[in-house]
Amino acid sequence: MGTGRAYPLVRSMDDRPEAVTVARILETLARGVITIEGAMPYSSNYTLLARIEHQDLQLLSIYKPKRGERPLWDFPQGSLYRREAAAYLVSERLGFDLVPPTVVRSGPYGVGMVQLFIANDEEAHLFTMLQEGGYETKLRQLCLFDCIVNNADRKSGHGLKGLDGRLWAIDHGICFHYEPKLRTVLWDFVGEPFGTELTAALSQLQDSLQAESELVRLLGELLEKAELRALKRRLTHLLESGVFPPPGPGPNVPWPPV
Repeated sequence: MGTGRAYPLVRSMDDRPEAVTVARILETLARGVITIEGAMPYSSNYTLLARIEHQDLQLLSIYKPKRGERPLWDFPQGSLYRREAAAYLVSERLGFDLVPPTVVRSGPYGVGMVQLFIANDEEAHLFTMLQEGGYETKLRQLCLFDCIVNNADRKSGHGLKGLDGRLWAIDHGICFHYEPKLRTVLWDFVGEPFGTELTAALSQLQDSLQAESELVRLLGELLEKAELRALKRRLTHLLESGVFPPPGPGPNVPWPPV
């Protein structure tokens, strides 16, 4: 899944910035020693900033333990961390590279999600990037990604502008429900055709979801069977329609929007 490419702005143990491959980041996230640095503010679930060390690499990460998840009436209890990891797998298979590297592992507070921390411009979010311009391609990818994973909570603040200017998408704990629940602040492309590149990405993901594929096995460990079937149905519908879908029965926008 493209694990050979490198990410900039990751720091080594002696605090030098360096480019690090995705494979190395994933290995560090999965196998490194976790040290909790503190709690992240304004989080509805228990979200911790952690430092992870493995061999000669040190990373900052976000650690969301299962035990810190707030129960929701419409999602199975204790499943949000697995959905975060599933979102990363889908983003990678699409080739969108939107979701930071994410793994499921045990940590100081039990099993949970561990994701590469993205240093970002704290004044920027999806609305400011729309206004700034230059992000149209990535925003169209993000819109389509949210349709695919059935994202029930795409707030503007869930889009980060990395210090390298890249757009990153975070907070995917309430995705993949088998019922339509798409709630997003990005309805800017409704009715527009996907175009060649996005259609090819959809087809690539659909091919990867054939029976007994590696992606099916991995997603099967993270999602319910009904949710995996619904993911395949959404893909088929999107490919057949060829355009960004309109809002369904409301609510269609999360609150607060940022």
